[in-house]
Amino acid sequence: MAASLRTFCTAVSRQSIRPFSSSCVTLAGKKWRLENGLARCGSEYGPLTDLPDWSYADGRPAPPLKGQIRRQKQREEFARRAVYLSAEVDEGMKRWQEKKEAEKQKEEHVKSLLLKPKGNLLLKNKK
Repeated sequence: MAASLRTFCTAVSRQSIRPFSSSCVTLAGKKWRLENGLARCGSEYGPLTDLPDWSYADGRPAPPLKGQIRRQKQREEFARRAVYLSAEVDEGMKRWQEKKEAEKQKEEHVKSLLLKPKGNLLLKNKK
């Protein structure tokens, strides 16, 4: 089936003046949407996917659809993971600062042991 379609497309492209494109139709408008700060495709997020399709006549909202519930759970999981990783980075930075301060104190202690005045300088400092 695929081979016959390929053969047909090749034959059509050879006979036509305009070039024949076999690119994916789902990518149509992707570049424009990304440049304008929108989703890659129109069905990722937005009012058409996030808002309910209908509501009751008395104004009550419709129950959420399976896709809406799934997307809400994915977003909650993503938010939880972002908060967890942010806290982990903060903890790592705190430990790194503590380690850096401990190394600095250790270095100062070693310097204080090595560089002591001796002889006449020691007597002058005591007066």
